[in-house]
Amino acid sequence: MGEPTNTPGLLVLLGSGETLPSSGKTHEYVASRLPQPPKIVLLETPAGFELNADRVAGKIKDFLEVRLQNYAPEFIQVPARKKGTDLSPDNLEIVTPILEGDEILLGPGSPTFAVRQLKDSLAFEMLKARHRLGATIFLASAATLAFGRNTIPVYEIYKVGEDLHWKSGLDLFGLYGLPVSIVPHWNNNDGGDELDTSHCYIGESRFEALRAMLPANEIFVGIDDHTSLVVDFAEKHCRVMGNGTVHVVQGDQDQTFASGETFSLDLLGTLHIPTSGEGIKPEIWQMALEAQQARRQAAQTVETPPDNVLAIVETRSQAREEKDWGKADQLRHQIQALGWDVMDTPQGPELSRIEE
Repeated sequence: MGEPTNTPGLLVLLGSGETLPSSGKTHEYVASRLPQPPKIVLLETPAGFELNADRVAGKIKDFLEVRLQNYAPEFIQVPARKKGTDLSPDNLEIVTPILEGDEILLGPGSPTFAVRQLKDSLAFEMLKARHRLGATIFLASAATLAFGRNTIPVYEIYKVGEDLHWKSGLDLFGLYGLPVSIVPHWNNNDGGDELDTSHCYIGESRFEALRAMLPANEIFVGIDDHTSLVVDFAEKHCRVMGNGTVHVVQGDQDQTFASGETFSLDLLGTLHIPTSGEGIKPEIWQMALEAQQARRQAAQTVETPPDNVLAIVETRSQAREEKDWGKADQLRHQIQALGWDVMDTPQGPELSRIEE
């Protein structure tokens, strides 16, 4: 018998627009698959160099409070901004709330700053552990660049004028055998007719020059503005949502997928689901396991559904497996009539008492 494995949570990549209506359906899709009510951790690190880093994350919180009001999420804002300060990603007191997250969200800022602060940090180890145990990682804008195998130093090239070069990314995908780099803002046209700002503001010609610096078999995922890619490790597929398209580029192949389409995770490499805490510092993995066990024990103190309700839930699960959606909906109504609500999650159906 080998070591037990855990099914990682969703990995959501948003090209841009984390607080715009175009991302709303993606946020709701994710929320519907989380334990209810969900705990959403907002990690401030990508914008940790900015004087208003708290408001960068706070604006996302304000948007989600309204958009996800039907899910009544609890938000935890983690100010893990910069190493060597009181608000360091290595400050245990600051970053421990990450272990409570059902969803961990990182957004705008600087990709290279995010990599420097998170690489080998407590915060990143905890994030990896929570994802391994089923939490969703939601990345937008700069964070999508930072979490790939290689990252484009956008500010350094586009604003400062440094020569073309790559920086190593956090490579979260590499833990799962996927050699992937992410390029958001793939179809950006802020520069109009005068300046090509596609391919994350550096333009197509400079992006092709950057590609030539890496081995020909490198895999890139280009995500249009106002578009998201939901990577589902359990189902082994990727789903495109939002207004635009997603490109999977390798060598001379550029495969394009429109909103609503799915494609196999095989396009991103040979999937490897690690055993237990593989690739995570043992002490952090143990902390994550203990935090998860504590949450389960707390949940067990909540009123247990009666046997007749559990029996209907089991029948409904069978109906869903058989794709008999009409019967599943009828059984949901029966469960609600008995005073319980059912929420479908990647870990199975979860019941909560309907308050009078």
